[in-house]
Amino acid sequence: MGSLITGQKPNIGSTSNEESSAGTASIPASTGSVEAGSQNGAIPTTVMVIGQIPTIENPITSQLTNPAGDPVRFVFPTPGPAPVSAWRPPLNPVPWALSPHDHFYIVRPIAANDKNWPLASYRYGYVYFRDTVHTGVDIPNPLGTPVLAAASGEVVWAGYGILYGRHGNTSDPYGLAVAIRHDYGYQGEPLYTLYAHMSQVYVTEAQRVAVGDHIGAVGNTGESTGPHLHFEVRLGRNWFFNTSNPELWMSPPQGWGVLVGRVMDSEGELLFLQDVMVQPKDGSKARTALTYGPKNVNPDAYYEENLVLGDLPAGKYVLEISYNGHLYTQPIDIWPGQSNYFTFYGETGFSLILPPEPVIGKKVIPKISTVP
Repeated sequence: MGSLITGQKPNIGSTSNEESSAGTASIPASTGSVEAGSQNGAIPTTVMVIGQIPTIENPITSQLTNPAGDPVRFVFPTPGPAPVSAWRPPLNPVPWALSPHDHFYIVRPIAANDKNWPLASYRYGYVYFRDTVHTGVDIPNPLGTPVLAAASGEVVWAGYGILYGRHGNTSDPYGLAVAIRHDYGYQGEPLYTLYAHMSQVYVTEAQRVAVGDHIGAVGNTGESTGPHLHFEVRLGRNWFFNTSNPELWMSPPQGWGVLVGRVMDSEGELLFLQDVMVQPKDGSKARTALTYGPKNVNPDAYYEENLVLGDLPAGKYVLEISYNGHLYTQPIDIWPGQSNYFTFYGETGFSLILPPEPVIGKKVIPKISTVP
C-alpha cells in the first residue's frame, strides 16, 4: 500500500449553479487510512479551537461498517444539461474571515474565466441514491480545463489509488487525483484539499506548489459519468471520513455571502434531506437547498450545520420550510463576505441567534449526526 508523506503539524490555527456529476463512497470503517501531517505556517486570521474528529466509536463510521466485507459501492448521477455561464463578481482575497468563526482560506480550484461554482443539485452532503452521500462539491467543465491549487502547500498524493492508499490502482473510484497538504491549518489541525477525476496530473508527490499553480486538467477518470472536478476539503487527516463542506472554506464573490443552517425536528434531532426554499425579496429566482444526508459528512465545529448554500448575492431573503404539514417562514439578511446563520427547530420554528461563543482553552467537538 502506498503511504503519504508525513510531517509536523502546524501551529495554527458562486447565483447560477449548474449540472454535472461526481462520485462518493461509503467505505468500511475498518479500511486502512492514508494520513499525513503538515508544515508550520502563519495564522491567517483569528480562529476558534477545534477538537479532533472522532475515529473510534464514531457513529458515522460504525453505521458504514459492512459485516460482509463487500467492496465499496459507488453510485453516480447522470449528467444534466451543459452549464450556462453567468457573470459573477471577483472573489474576496484569501485568507478572508470577517467573523472569527469563518475560515474562507482557499481560492477556487477552477479559474474565474471558467465555471468555478459548485453544482447546485449535488452539493456536499447530498444523496443521489439512498446510501450515496457526497463528500465534496462538483465543478462541471469541459475536458482539459485547468485545475489549480487552492492554496500553497506540498503534494502528498498524485495519481490513481487515493481512496485506499494504493498507488497505481486504476480502478480507484476517484480516478486520477491530487491531494495537497497546505502550509496552514485550523487550530493545530492540518488542512488538505483533494482534486479528483482528472484527465492529466502535472505534479508529483513531495512537490511544492503555490496557490493558483496548474496541477492538472479536468477529466472523467474513475467512477464518473461526465467531465468535472470533484473537490474536497479534509481537516485533521487526509482520508475519506475527515471531509468538511468546501463552501465553508472557499472565498465567496465580493458582495455575496453564504447561508449556513442547522435544521432539526421538534425534538432537536437533525432532519436529513429536508428541502429549504430561499426566496429573494426582490422577486428574483428562488433557490432550493437540501440538508445533509445521514452519513459520511462532518459539520463545522462552531456552526454544527447540516445545510450550506454558498454564493448568494447580499440582500433580503425569506426562508421557507414545510414541516408536518405546515409552512414556516423566516426573513433573513444575507450579509456579504460571511456566513449567515439560522436554526430551525420543528414546530418551534426559526431562530437567527448564533451558536454560543466557544470557551477559551476548551476544544469544541463537532456533533456528528447518526443514522436513526
